[in-house]
Amino acid sequence: MRTVLQKWGNSLALRIRRAYANEIAVAEGQAVDVRVIRGRLVIAPVVGKTYELADLVADITSKNRHVGTDTSKSLGKEVW
Repeated sequence: MRTVLQKWGNSLALRIRRAYANEIAVAEGQAVDVRVIRGRLVIAPVVGKTYELADLVADITSKNRHVGTDTSKSLGKEVW
């Protein structure tokens, strides 16, 4: 597909056809990563990292575990 860059303020804007946006699963307002790789502009969606509790807990060791903190006795209807 050929398209034309357009001026947007002091920058240039590029319109992305809906079919291409759907193919890479991006939508208006979504963050994308824009890079130049070997003289070509590459645009990719920013995908957040997903975490599993079991994986996070597996990284806890006796060396990186914090000791408990005493916050004194309850002041109202808190139950400790």
